[in-house]
Amino acid sequence: MTELWQLGALEIGRRIAEGESSAVEVLGAHLARVEEINPQVNAITAVHPERSRAAAAAADERRRQGRALSTLDGVPFSTKENLDCVGAATTEGVRALADNVVGIDAPVVERLRSAGAIPFARTNMPDFGLRIHTDNELHGPTLNPWNRDRTSGGSSGGEGVALATGMSPMGVGNDIGGSVRNPAYCAGVVSHKPTPHRLPRASVTPPTSWGPAKQLMSVNGPMARRVGDLQVMFSLMHGRHRRDPWSVSAPFQPRQQPGRIRVVANVPGGTTDPHIAAGVWAAAGALSDAGWQVEEAEPPVLEEAADAWLRWLGGEIALRRERIEGVMGHDARTFLDHAQVLSGEPDLGVTIDALTVRHGAAAQWHNFLADGAVLLGPVWTEGPFPVGFDVETLDCARSVMHRLRLIVVANVLGLPATSVPVGVGADGLPLGVQLIGSQYADDRTLAAAAAVESAFGVLTPIDPHF
Repeated sequence: MTELWQLGALEIGRRIAEGESSAVEVLGAHLARVEEINPQVNAITAVHPERSRAAAAAADERRRQGRALSTLDGVPFSTKENLDCVGAATTEGVRALADNVVGIDAPVVERLRSAGAIPFARTNMPDFGLRIHTDNELHGPTLNPWNRDRTSGGSSGGEGVALATGMSPMGVGNDIGGSVRNPAYCAGVVSHKPTPHRLPRASVTPPTSWGPAKQLMSVNGPMARRVGDLQVMFSLMHGRHRRDPWSVSAPFQPRQQPGRIRVVANVPGGTTDPHIAAGVWAAAGALSDAGWQVEEAEPPVLEEAADAWLRWLGGEIALRRERIEGVMGHDARTFLDHAQVLSGEPDLGVTIDALTVRHGAAAQWHNFLADGAVLLGPVWTEGPFPVGFDVETLDCARSVMHRLRLIVVANVLGLPATSVPVGVGADGLPLGVQLIGSQYADDRTLAAAAAVESAFGVLTPIDPHF
């Protein structure tokens, strides 16, 4: 018998709408799963059972009255601890903000709540989201359920593991350098990094105004176990919001028809693990079988764009580091030390040069994807690294950053990207690919990811493999 916590968000919503299960039962199943599993993986940092049960009861009453709010009415969801959620602490993963309980939702949380979905749990992250591995001195590390000795990814690592283990059916994270795609890859779930400004961003936790890198590269994004769940979450969260002056409304309609796929299995600028490259080609074969036009291609100026991302973001963090490092943990500061060496000393000229490269690279990628094509490639060029590897030495940190070189291009150029698993490798860890599209082609990357998922199936939820 399939347990309620094993179902995807849309299937849960259907069962609630058709009276097969109640929202109260669904919430209870997930709370019980959290109680059973979370002590092993430390992905969820807080639950709010009383408020959640009241919201679930209200959803059941709406169904009885025939006025369900959406296809996700009554479905629970989790939120990363840097997204404001009424009555919960926005901790950013640091002790200094442990009691920072807010009274207003982030826009994406507000929209899911308005659709009847129930924010019931908070998920772990590294200090201020500034590390590729999820650990902090407030809550401790989140363990990868596939192998506790390998990273859970970051910075939305708690979300990835909560989804992978069935503690939550869907969640919201954010991404400035792969932070929804990294943990999705490590945990074997799906995620979508939207085109910037399609999902609104705002916070009541200072600073409420952000620097250029966060304004232009950081996005909120849905995470789940099924691509269809990402699509419906996106459809509910996107569009202009009064609290985000840069947010935009643009049409979104999930696509079904196949399109063009350009494949890069071995990412320029370094080596790619042969098993990962093989996973990319397997996904390409599945897309071809599904009617997509597939061809191998080398994306333009990839290394230059990735370097621009590092120098721009690294320089901006370095200039503001004195404001945050006093409340960061030791390992988080160590990673920033390494990242600052890799990005170089902060300098206005370097930043202007990086932004100039960004513009030229964006023009070339616009032409590269001008016919509506979607780029298929690895998420990381290597597998999940051992826990602690990223802070061990400067060379280790360089290795970690180097495997993100296809990831960060989507951030610096403002492109949508969807990550999806393609089975399990010989090492027992998930394999995954990402689909990158032109600006506002979120529908196409999600459609391609859905076709990949149809061929390879869904890997999770799982019980921890330790």
